[in-house]
Amino acid sequence: MPWEVAEAFLKENGLVKQHIESYNYFLDNQIQKIVDEVGVIESHQEGIKIKLGKARLEKPRIVEADGSRRKILPMEARLRNRSYVAQVFLEMALIQDGVEKQSEEVFIGELPVMLKSKLCYLNGMSEDELVEAGEDPLDTGGYFIINGSERVLVSIEDLAPNRVIISKEKRSGKDVVVVRIFSVKDAFRAKIGVERKPEGIFYVSFPASPKNLNMIPVLKALGLSSDNDVFKAFKDQPEIINDLLLNMEAVNVKSTEEAIDYIGKRVAAGQPEEYRHARALQILDNYLLPHIGIDAESRLKKAHFLCRMIEKATAVANGKREEDDKDHYANKRIKLSGMLMEELFRYGFGYFVKDVNYQIDRVFARGKKLQVRTLVRPDAMTDRIRYAMATGNWVGGRTGVSQLLDRTTYMSALSHLRRVISPLSKVHPHFEARDLHPTHWGKIDPNETPEGQSCGLVKNFALGVVISSGYPEENIEKSLEKLGVSFSR
Repeated sequence: MPWEVAEAFLKENGLVKQHIESYNYFLDNQIQKIVDEVGVIESHQEGIKIKLGKARLEKPRIVEADGSRRKILPMEARLRNRSYVAQVFLEMALIQDGVEKQSEEVFIGELPVMLKSKLCYLNGMSEDELVEAGEDPLDTGGYFIINGSERVLVSIEDLAPNRVIISKEKRSGKDVVVVRIFSVKDAFRAKIGVERKPEGIFYVSFPASPKNLNMIPVLKALGLSSDNDVFKAFKDQPEIINDLLLNMEAVNVKSTEEAIDYIGKRVAAGQPEEYRHARALQILDNYLLPHIGIDAESRLKKAHFLCRMIEKATAVANGKREEDDKDHYANKRIKLSGMLMEELFRYGFGYFVKDVNYQIDRVFARGKKLQVRTLVRPDAMTDRIRYAMATGNWVGGRTGVSQLLDRTTYMSALSHLRRVISPLSKVHPHFEARDLHPTHWGKIDPNETPEGQSCGLVKNFALGVVISSGYPEENIEKSLEKLGVSFSR
């Protein structure tokens, strides 16, 4: 009976469904989202802009020596050492001195196609059709063909973004409570930390922030203008009130303006007052909790979020709350092929935008006529995407993300497609991270991990695992608001 259940489960879900679904989601949603994030390419030349429109992808085709174009199947790509890629087209319109010219669709580069995805010719083929196409009917897909080699994007295990994690750390023999959150907005990932020293003093750290920045100036700069506003933002508990009084004594700032000036003097010392204020507000808006927002309207929300982090640190320091377990799988997220391709496409598209700007400058320097089609070099994006796929050197300095598919046996290929790796260094002990955790039950295979340095850091999905793809936060917030939940204090 158990095998009948397993057979039915695998027939419905397959072994690499998670890769194919995440890649299809990337195609349907994320490519256009990345293009829309840019929206308009602002040229260095006055009055010249390029407006970006709808992106479109064509199924894999090959251009022969005589110039003819025809479709290419995966087997031909393997045999001829070609890449199985889709052509990416983008609507672009030149805006010159405020006048928008007619948009045209331009070929901007190539994108690797995952086998059995919606862009692949093998998708939906019957067993007989697969045999005729030179494919094994039992092949699961879920990998790419780059320069004739089969390459798989190995799933990466990482701490959940936008989730508060509380821990205790020993420093100079004393316990320091640290509250961390990886605040992620689009491609930007900011590590935010709140530290509570043993004596009760709080320090806030985030990208571009000065060292030992007390929390009181930050809260007041974000809109909690008076001491009374600060007290109202916290729970009325003796240990919290005591910590607040200690911090207010440590740094004497009375208003929002004073707090902004205090931070400005730390981040832009010796600069004019106007510049100091602008710089202080810039780092608070852009680098402090960017997932909440990067505009002035989000500052008060950020202040209340920091208050919740401080309350949790105080609770842990006073033994009223346990510290969080970083190795608990509820605090982890898996980056599948779709998310990894999103990172790579955003990186490649960024270079494409820079290259278009460079080409505009060249056209002006030579005094030639400006045409959208002549500004686009497809290789600007294609080369960077193909290099990362061929070498495994990924965005952010990670290595070994794209790997040659292990075809030693059928089982080794399936195992490779269901592998998940940890970003932690293999040369450090990380005993707790390598240990088998109770929350791995039903998610991670307890037996399939290599011996040696990679033990516990390279794992495999359990046979019955189903990976959820997440859900937009905005929809959940709207549903909660209908039920009467308020998101403001």
